[in-house]
Amino acid sequence: MNLNQVTIPSLDVPRAIQFYQKLGLKLIVHTHDAYARFECVDGEATFSIHQVDRMPEGQTAIIYFEVETIAEKVVVLKKKGITFDTEITKQSWGWTEAKLKDPDGNPIIIYHAGKNRKNPPWRLK
Repeated sequence: MNLNQVTIPSLDVPRAIQFYQKLGLKLIVHTHDAYARFECVDGEATFSIHQVDRMPEGQTAIIYFEVETIAEKVVVLKKKGITFDTEITKQSWGWTEAKLKDPDGNPIIIYHAGKNRKNPPWRLK
């Protein structure tokens, strides 16, 4: 089994499209303003947005986008007007990350984990 796609809710899909294009995703499907799908530049995964009447309440999924050089990516995104909730932080689990939210409040983490993403020192054998 392989994770193919993640879909998130949006109150305003056209606004979300602009945001995710700024992040660097490639728009590949947009037949109407209630749905859009993107390709991630690296890898094979796709990411989509669908129209909702109201955003879900409570805990929500967190979207992680991995980049090779997080400092460079954050600088580029800030120059495009993207606002981050945190500065770049080195986490105790070996990832370096910066947190932000999309226009609908969906949480996003731009990060770099390298080998620790799938092979942390505490990985089960």
